[in-house]
Amino acid sequence: MSRIGKMPIAIPDGVTISVAENNKVTVKGPKGELTRDFPQELSIEQKDGEIVITRPDDQKRTKALHGLTRALLNNMVTGVKDGFEKKLEVAGVGYRAAKKGKTLTLTLGYSHPVELEDPEGVESTVEGQIITVKGIDKEKVGQYAAIIREKRAPEPYKGKGIKYVDEVIRRKVGKTGKK
Repeated sequence: MSRIGKMPIAIPDGVTISVAENNKVTVKGPKGELTRDFPQELSIEQKDGEIVITRPDDQKRTKALHGLTRALLNNMVTGVKDGFEKKLEVAGVGYRAAKKGKTLTLTLGYSHPVELEDPEGVESTVEGQIITVKGIDKEKVGQYAAIIREKRAPEPYKGKGIKYVDEVIRRKVGKTGKK
């Protein structure tokens, strides 16, 4: 059995889950509502305050989908209950981030400012040199944070660029002078 797939998902207070035909799952909570279609090979059942996912056989595909389905469903429950958040740090002389409405403006040493529009369901805020990306869908939050980071990834010599707050940049020693 999949170690992750066989674990039940506890349904917290204030969260309702409905499983429609063809494994279309809708999760509603205090922060919002998420809907996702899951593979039809697996059965998703709600039993006394928990969700249990079972697979019919031990084929390679169903074994792979078992843990994936459980993890995605757990992320949906966590998202509508608490939400997800990623923090990025802008480091470098003259590198800045500013927020106006739904537009995030990054000044990253290019000849032009980089402007990004917040996707639907994701919100970004700027406090000093820290950009915070929040939302209820873990996938969208992570993707938007990755897009922001990609605009100027941190470089190993001076450490300039946009990095995740908990990310450690392996620094390299620069050129040495001629002796």
